[in-house]
Formats: sequence, structure tokens, C-alpha cells
Amino acid sequence: MNIRVNEVGPRDGLQSQGKTLTVDARARLIEALVGAGLNNIEAGSFVSPKAVPQMAGTAELFARLPAKERVRYAGLVPNMKGYQLATAAGAKVVNVVLSVTDTMNQKNIRMSLDETASVCGAVVERGRNEGVDVQAYLAVAFECPFEGLVDPEVVARYASQMNAAGATKIIIADTIGAANPAHVQRLLDLVIPHVGAEKLSCHFHDTRGMALANITAAVGRGVLEFDSSIGGLGGCPFSPGATGNVATEDVVLLLNSMGYDTGIDPLDLVPVVKLAEELTSVPLGGKSFRWLSQQYTKLRGDIRHGS
Repeated sequence: MNIRVNEVGPRDGLQSQGKTLTVDARARLIEALVGAGLNNIEAGSFVSPKAVPQMAGTAELFARLPAKERVRYAGLVPNMKGYQLATAAGAKVVNVVLSVTDTMNQKNIRMSLDETASVCGAVVERGRNEGVDVQAYLAVAFECPFEGLVDPEVVARYASQMNAAGATKIIIADTIGAANPAHVQRLLDLVIPHVGAEKLSCHFHDTRGMALANITAAVGRGVLEFDSSIGGLGGCPFSPGATGNVATEDVVLLLNSMGYDTGIDPLDLVPVVKLAEELTSVPLGGKSFRWLSQQYTKLRGDIRHGS
């Protein structure tokens, strides 16, 4: 059975870094990810560079991405203007983010929960009418850094709303890494009857070291798509306490070891982790990276950075 791994390092991973990479460096990282077999990549966001300077030049970046039939590049947008910028730049996949608590929306984009839901719904509907895949993230779906635990019924309600608007995928996001496997199962058991497991994806942060266990729990409920970030790069600049996303190399190794087909060889990710580390000047690598590096050296020789 196939499981899709969505690489979010070039957007979610880089946006929280103190070092702002050039468009050249970001393009180099994405090219290395494509070379390692990643077919679904969130390449950047179309937001104000004043708010997120790390994402400046995303339109230029999209124009330089390697055109491959198998590869889907996504761009995150905050509103309709962002959607217009993304589609003008050639994005065929657009991501919108709906935080499921009022305070998180106010802190993030200075809108209420209902206002954000309306904006996201309008973008989803426009994408549906124009043949653009719009994926809806439900952020802080398990716990909010400002309001605490989130009522799963609220998540199910907004998942149903985004699905009805025409979202091609609903992504349940553990933005601060607060979920545990039992929590994941309970939430999915409420959401799946409204949406269907085939329409769901999950986005886990590894703040408390439970991301891989949470992925395993979600797979057990029929979810076959997950976000990850190369080397565990990332966080959320608007969410206190949110550390790195779950590492792509860990997710690929886990799923492949369980007998699923991700289409990715985890050893191919080793040089890409080293490249991301070099570009960001941040120590990177998931739980399995030391072992994978040893296997890479044993089987392939010296590690060379992704080109």
C-alpha cells in the first residue's frame, strides 16, 4: 500500500529559522529533495515578507523549480490575494491554514476564527472552480498554546466545512506537538465520519517526541498521507513552544519498515539533511539519522551534500 510523504521543510521548516536563505539556496534545497525522490513539496508561502522575511521571493522561486511531471509543488497562502499571487506564479497546489481556536487566529493573522474560516472557504471554493487543488490545514487541532486543549467536535465541524467547500485534502495539524496516540485516535474517530480517511492528511511536530507514535496511530485509522520536514527542520514563528516538524528520514524509515511504499529510499535523504544543515547553520537530523548515516557510509561511502 502506498503512503504519501509531503515535504514541508522549504516552507514550514525554513520560515522559523533565524537565518534567511536566498532564493538560490532554497532552490538548491528543493532540487536536492526532488533528486531524493520527494514528489510532494511545500515550496514556500505567498505572504508579506514583512511578516515572514524567510519566505521573500517565493514567486521567483516557483519560476525556477525543476519541472517534473511527477512532482507537485504547493504554496501556502493567507488569503485571496495570496491565492492570486500563488496561481500567477504557477502553483497548482495551494494550502490555506485555519487555526481552530480564536486566539491563535488573532495572534497569527489578526482575524477571528469565523473570519478566517470564511476567507479559507472562499479560497477553497475559488480553487475548486478554477481547477486548483486547495488543501485546508486545521492548525492547533489537538492543543492551542493560548487556549489549551481543543474540543475534537470543533475540529470535526471545521473539517466538514472545508470539505463541503471543496478542499482536496484536510490536514489535521498538531502545530505545537502536544498530541499522543490515544488523542490522535479519538480525534480521527470523530473527523473521519465527516470527511473520510482518504481525504485526510496529518501534520505532526515532535516537540514531545511522540510524532512517530502519532503517525502509527493515524495509519491505524486509515490515514495514508503525512507531512514531514527534512532533518526535523522547522517550527512555527507564531506558536510558542513549537519545535521542529517530524523528520522526513524518520517518517520514511518508519513507513518503509512497516511494509508501506513511500517511493523514497531513506538513505537518499542523508545527503539532503547534510545540505539543509549546511544552508541553515542549524544542527539537523531525526531520531534515526545517526544510524542512517552509518548505513550510508557503509554502503555508499562518504556523504556528499545534495546538489
